[in-house]
Amino acid sequence: MTDTTSATTLLLCCRAGFEGECAAEIQTRAAEAGFAGFAKAKPDSGYVAFQPYGTDARAFAAALDFSALIFARQWIACGELLRELPVDDRVTPLLEAARGLADGPFGALRVETPDTNEAKALSAFCRPFEKAFAAAARKAGLLLDDARAPRLHLFFLSSAAGWAGVSQPGNSSDWPMGIPRLRFPSGAPSRSTLKLEEAFHVFLPPDERERRLRPGMTAVDLGAAPGGWTWQLVRRGLRVAAIDNGPMDETLMASGLVEHRREDGFRFRPREPVDWLVCDMVEQPARIAQLVAGWIADGAAKQAIFNLKLPMKKRWAELQRCEALIAETLAGCPYRLALKQLYHDREEVTGWLRRG
Repeated sequence: MTDTTSATTLLLCCRAGFEGECAAEIQTRAAEAGFAGFAKAKPDSGYVAFQPYGTDARAFAAALDFSALIFARQWIACGELLRELPVDDRVTPLLEAARGLADGPFGALRVETPDTNEAKALSAFCRPFEKAFAAAARKAGLLLDDARAPRLHLFFLSSAAGWAGVSQPGNSSDWPMGIPRLRFPSGAPSRSTLKLEEAFHVFLPPDERERRLRPGMTAVDLGAAPGGWTWQLVRRGLRVAAIDNGPMDETLMASGLVEHRREDGFRFRPREPVDWLVCDMVEQPARIAQLVAGWIADGAAKQAIFNLKLPMKKRWAELQRCEALIAETLAGCPYRLALKQLYHDREEVTGWLRRG
């Protein structure tokens, strides 16, 4: 690198209330990759600041796989926190900070805040500031429209304090603040439908989404009622066995693509293997992990998306336990597992498990 400013901090955005889990995870991943560092996590702040020892945060991020992180929605390699930004000219010091963070122009600009109720008040400041800063950055030759170039982030804690940072396309989230903007479909039976839609966007690239979710495929939805997840499958033309003792949405049943079976989700197995298993049952996470892994191990389903409802305490430890149970159940069977706390999740984490 030819820049003169070091990136001292890797900023990780997360759901407010999960800073401890996000910090524990990045400490674990850093140690696995041979890095040392320290994570600062303020409760309910919506972010974690990890400071690697003796390593530029850009190099540290480049050595890790962002998509493998569970609790981080986005990460940004930042310089020092800029405090007491001048009210009459915030642009100049932020431009100077940005200039030292990349070898060439940035390909996009993101002006962001933590995802907290307190930070929402900053949106009235951020929107007009983004336009003013973008104009100044373009004039200075720091900003171009190039999806391949590093992104510039301005992450504000208040209108007078924030970080300038950088993220790399392909190893970070493409969405501002790591949050997909999905609209609740008017025909869906419940808001839980957004969790499965987001999971499809997070886990499946567009070309793979078309290949893995084709009309005529088969699926089982465990804990289906009233049908929020089944709705996502039916709208893509899949035939679904909805397993739940509760009632299903009447309009959804009228599609002709749903068979409602009032059976125990832990005992049900299809007569023939299905393309998809989805599961949003409210149950202990370890039990769900073993159940889903069993379907994949037995060949009852080719792949599965499922939710793990986390306990109030020791959430990171419980996730590690679930990963170990899946590995034990699938011992000798090649598989791939991805876990992510989605924006539309709450006290839970969503997983995608498949053979191969």
